[in-house]
Amino acid sequence: MSKLFTLTDTVSARLEVKKSRFVAVAGPVADEAEARAFIDTHAERTANHNCWAWRVGQNYRFSDDGEPGGTAGKPILQAIDGQSLDNVAVVVTRWFGGVLLGSGGLIRAYGGTAASCLHEAARKPLVETLSATVACGFGDLSLVQSRLEAVPDVKLHTPRFNESGAELCFDAPKDAAFDIERLLADLTAGRARVQWSG
Repeated sequence: MSKLFTLTDTVSARLEVKKSRFVAVAGPVADEAEARAFIDTHAERTANHNCWAWRVGQNYRFSDDGEPGGTAGKPILQAIDGQSLDNVAVVVTRWFGGVLLGSGGLIRAYGGTAASCLHEAARKPLVETLSATVACGFGDLSLVQSRLEAVPDVKLHTPRFNESGAELCFDAPKDAAFDIERLLADLTAGRARVQWSG
């Protein structure tokens, strides 16, 4: 599977085709609820059409918002997929300029505006993560915490303390799981055990 990316921030691009104005706004989203909120936020109520698409993993949706079927939402989704993007929503707004573009013209205008917007956007790789819990004694706690914080893309959560030490919950890149487990076992002479989930 090829490496996927997401956007680091919200971006926009403009295009004019035969007096119709097209404005694309794209941004990162974590799930369907965020995608729908993004669309609601960036749809222009004064425009003729607010066409959109989003993808979050295997889930995706698109809308032609009154344009002929298949001429707007699908080309926007193809622009997302064509640039190996995920966790992204795009709204392309059209103000009609009085000249009909035809199906091919609409596909090129919506897909092209979305692609141009996405092409200019700053992006970062999507890292598949797993959640984990490690139980360790008070004597090992500070060393385990500091070593976990030093691992790229590891996110530590607030520790839960008990009578013998603490449970540290964290999220880590899936491809680093084996190395993290070995690191913690070596640091604590096998006393710290990692339990992975998700």
